[in-house]
Formats: sequence, structure tokens, C-alpha cells
Amino acid sequence: MGNQPDEAQEAPAHARVLTGTRVIDAIKRGGVSHVLSVPDLHTAKGLLTPIRSDPALTLIRTCKEDETFGIAAGLNYGNKRALILIQYTGFLYAMNAIRAMACEHKLPMCMMIGLLGKEPDVAPQDSAKFGVRIIEPILDILGIKRFLIDDDSCVDAISPAIEHAYSASEPVAFLIGRKPV
Repeated sequence: MGNQPDEAQEAPAHARVLTGTRVIDAIKRGGVSHVLSVPDLHTAKGLLTPIRSDPALTLIRTCKEDETFGIAAGLNYGNKRALILIQYTGFLYAMNAIRAMACEHKLPMCMMIGLLGKEPDVAPQDSAKFGVRIIEPILDILGIKRFLIDDDSCVDAISPAIEHAYSASEPVAFLIGRKPV
């Protein structure tokens, strides 16, 4: 699901990268003003550190992933756009908040979910990591649109999906398939 490149046009595996600044620019084009996250070493260098330094974005760090959803809901009611940046383990931890706010209340929860430990160039459903394998089926069951952001060729899907999430008041998930650089 989502905007994925044609296999015949894909770059060789060793040439594929996900550039954090491109992801951040796409987030800002989607109108996001706040990024909510727990401390995270996996995305720190490529996303969290540059986000913290970006004057156009406010980084709000929380202690637990489920807290990010309540804060995102409050920002939404204040006409601010938020992006929740968490790992798949935090997504699983926050399932009750996601069920309530994103699915039942149909709030525009924009989630960027890191697939920590996913093997490069392996589809999430084929990963050796059980937690990575179950994320897409869970999102499908919840009815949450998802986009695999595995390299720079996928980044252009982010901004329009955020715009759609806020105009339709529905959640969206971006699965970060490789460590941003």
C-alpha cells in the first residue's frame, strides 16, 4: 500500500538511502509544527537531532509513547499539526491510545513508526523480526493507511498523506524501513 517505486526502476540495494533532511522537509510541507517522541537512539542522528535544531518545528519529548497521542489530540484541537515519531515497539505499547484516538475518535494521528532491526531491502512482512512482521497487518486491521518509507524515492508520499489525514480527520502511518542518515 502507498507510493512505492517500480522494482525495475529501484536503485541498487547499496545505493538506497533515507535522508533525514528530506523526511523533515516533507513533514514541514505537510504543515506539521510539532513532533512528539520518546528519546530514541535509532532516529537520533538522522531525524531527532535535526528536528530539535529546526526553528520551524517544536520537538516535544515524552516518557511513554501513549502520552504522545494525548498531546497530539490536544494540539489538533488547538489547530496545530503534530507528527508522532516512535519505534514499532512503542506503537505496540500505545495500542489502546491508538485504538481510542486514531480509530474510534477519528483524529488525524500522523505516526512515523521506525522498524528498528528490519533488514535492508527486505519487506516488513518478510522480516526475521516478529515485531516488524506484525505491524502492517495490525495497521490493516485498524484501518490505518500506511506508507513504507524505505528510501528517498518514497519520501514524496509523506506531505500529501499528512494533508489527507488532516482534511479527512483520519490516522496515517509512515513505516520507516531503514535508519535515516
